[in-house]
Amino acid sequence: MSRGHRPVILTRSINSASPFEQLEWDGRTVGDWADILVSGRPVAVANLAGKLVDCRPTERNIALLRDSRVDATRALVAASKLRDSPIAHWLQASTTAIWSDAGEQWCTETTPVPEGLPQMTGVALPWEEAVSGAHTEHLVVLRTSIVLDNQAPAMKRLADLTRVGLGGRVGSGRQWFSWIHIDDWLAIARAALGLDPAITIPDGVVVGASPHPVRNAELMASLRQALHRPPAPPTPAPLLRLGAIALRTDPALGLTGRRARSQVLDDLGFEFRFPHLDDALADLLDN
Repeated sequence: MSRGHRPVILTRSINSASPFEQLEWDGRTVGDWADILVSGRPVAVANLAGKLVDCRPTERNIALLRDSRVDATRALVAASKLRDSPIAHWLQASTTAIWSDAGEQWCTETTPVPEGLPQMTGVALPWEEAVSGAHTEHLVVLRTSIVLDNQAPAMKRLADLTRVGLGGRVGSGRQWFSWIHIDDWLAIARAALGLDPAITIPDGVVVGASPHPVRNAELMASLRQALHRPPAPPTPAPLLRLGAIALRTDPALGLTGRRARSQVLDDLGFEFRFPHLDDALADLLDN
């Protein structure tokens, strides 16, 4: 908006407090909302739709995670084909969880996708495949790590647990935690949408992650420091699995990890505002 563009939000539920134009959409089918794509004006698409991953890894929930992403993407692709001219830029959301539990391996744009956990690779891979055939000039698939943002569910949960004294390492504490500050994610997204004249992101997969991932034990220590909390006892993996049932979440979110970074952004000379975790947490938690 600050750059003179007209943002239109496609949403399952209208938010009356939002300053942006909104159109109701079921996230599955092509409807009247498609008129904004076929109006003839230059258009960019940012497809971020999908059920939040913070849920129990039941067969039903995994299907909802997958279908909410795949169905929405397929509907957008179908709508794009109604245009005479291609969409100028398409930002397709994805996740570094596509590499499942990657251990010590560095994951970059060229790292092969394994056969992983169904709630991770089994959701992310068909999500990415669904954008095939989109009528667009430029397509960036942004594999995002954990976004650190005060409004993000993951950030809220980690901070809340730390505040009540549960800020110790989880499991072995050696699992990798790839992350990105919301400001850096937005900068990458703007560049992918052609809104940053200083950087041109090429078509294809881009990893949205800080160049300095940390292990879980380092993450929790940084959170305790940022929130001025004393050392806390570790949470053994069996206890986390029990707690995850009560919290209706997936223990794999805490017990697995990826060591991800972007070779594409590095080659472009992209500069992160918050490359280090301590600085990112200080910025967010001080505000």
